[in-house]
Amino acid sequence: MSPLTVALAQVNPTVGDVAGNSRIVLDTCRLAAGAGAGLVVFPEMMLTGYPIEDLALRHSFIAASRAAGEQLAVDLAAEGMGDLTVVVGLLDGTDDADPELGVPRYRPANAAWVLRAGRVIGRYRKHHLPNYGVFDEYRYFVPGDGPCLVDVGGTSVAVAVCEDLWQDGGPVEWARDAGADLLLVINGSPYERAKDDVRLDLCRRRAAEAGCTLAYVNMVGGQDELVFDGDSMVVSEDGRLVGRAPQFVPYLLVTTLPADPAGEPVRSDRFIDVALRGEPALIVGDGTGFPYLSQNAEVYAALVTGLRDYVRKNGFASVILGLSGGIDSALVAAIACDALGAGNVHGVSMPSVYSSEHSKSDAALTAQRTGLNFRTVSIAPMVGSFQEALGLTGLAEENLQARVRGVTLMGLSNAEGHLVLATGNKTELAVGYSTIYGDAVGGFAPIKDVPKSEVWALSRWRNTVAAARGEAEPIPASSIEKPPSAELRPGQLDSDSLPDYALLDRLLDHYVELDRGAAFLVDSGFDPHLVERVLRMTDLAEYKRRQYPPGTKVSLKAFGRDRRLPITSRWRERGV
Repeated sequence: MSPLTVALAQVNPTVGDVAGNSRIVLDTCRLAAGAGAGLVVFPEMMLTGYPIEDLALRHSFIAASRAAGEQLAVDLAAEGMGDLTVVVGLLDGTDDADPELGVPRYRPANAAWVLRAGRVIGRYRKHHLPNYGVFDEYRYFVPGDGPCLVDVGGTSVAVAVCEDLWQDGGPVEWARDAGADLLLVINGSPYERAKDDVRLDLCRRRAAEAGCTLAYVNMVGGQDELVFDGDSMVVSEDGRLVGRAPQFVPYLLVTTLPADPAGEPVRSDRFIDVALRGEPALIVGDGTGFPYLSQNAEVYAALVTGLRDYVRKNGFASVILGLSGGIDSALVAAIACDALGAGNVHGVSMPSVYSSEHSKSDAALTAQRTGLNFRTVSIAPMVGSFQEALGLTGLAEENLQARVRGVTLMGLSNAEGHLVLATGNKTELAVGYSTIYGDAVGGFAPIKDVPKSEVWALSRWRNTVAAARGEAEPIPASSIEKPPSAELRPGQLDSDSLPDYALLDRLLDHYVELDRGAAFLVDSGFDPHLVERVLRMTDLAEYKRRQYPPGTKVSLKAFGRDRRLPITSRWRERGV
């Protein structure tokens, strides 16, 4: 193997912005060339963004992607980078629209093109197509059936795409059979808790199977519910880590192969400043010296990244949310300020006749500590007008308060141009503890996939980080410590209608994340009556979840893209 300097471009494309994504490639290639790279590698579907869903079925989009790939080769040569070898992900396909049973029109392909000297010198189509979790690639793509190997300055390079690494056979075996020196894997691998450990083990195993160094590049940034954490790396044939990019920030990992191994990364609660407050700049480095994030740190960074990119990529400049004084809205406020800057976050306290003084003061304290824009709009007169006209009682009266708050936030959103943030958590969403057209209104729900128990953990962690940095703790201690309450009737507590949150979250983890049934839950030690009650609440709330805003996925199975159940269903778990 001849010495080769490889640059892995962990960057943030935007779905549909073919021209903008092409500019990112050109700008990054200039940096890579300046760093002495001979090979630059970009993520899966770089020119189109990922995932593109039904855009893959449009011939106009396929044609735009292919044209951009061909033009990119020309532009690289025109700028004096014709000697650079560039591997870039894009949407490929054909001009043939004749339908074939079971095959998408125009035979779209999740592809990697190899560019050099003003032309396309290699083409590869993803061989293994994932069709689980958030992926529907059999719906969109036609699989490839052959390898792609190119020579780069005397180094034999094989190409693979994402799922090709996760499945046995195919590209990894092809690389070994061809005697490749380097296996490049381009990825659009969404974040989940602790996935970085799984990736590293997988890369080590596949490098050994391929019999060569493996270079893994992943995108970074948010796309609707998904967030990509980067975690790009180079692993030697014997499993040693050569370099690894930090999570959640754009990074150009430059490595000259063969290379000496780097030290193993250690876990840390260190907050990554460059991941906060606006679009981070691209960092160039060798992928060494970065501590890896603790679980709280990486989940929080994922929530910040997901919110920031949803707001930015959809053209909003600011957000607005209700500040109740409770833990959920306080955590969302902290995330929003970290993602967008406090000046772009607007909090609204909307007290009713049942709102406690400590809740109102906690809302104001959250605003003071984070520095966000704050106002108070009393909903009591508006609720009174509705009550005078409708005479509602009981649950209908409680929900009326939540709906007046929703109307207030949406009205301010329309008048001032803010994106409304819903502040509900995964536990509440699971059991239907939310009000449609009330606290469920909004354009994005940052903690939609965060269980209530983790809301407390993240809040304490964020305060600890602030204290270590000599900053004000953004979340008031009283918001963390007081018993949670919707405050829609006198003396109301969540515990009046819900089990203890720690117990409830454990049960829901089995039922929602792992699809375990009632009999399994009872056999595992959960009280039969609790199992029957919680499962019924969860099943009956499906219609509410369908109307809830999108929110960042951080778990194995999030509501929405992951967990898809019929609203109309008479199936109930038995075995209680």
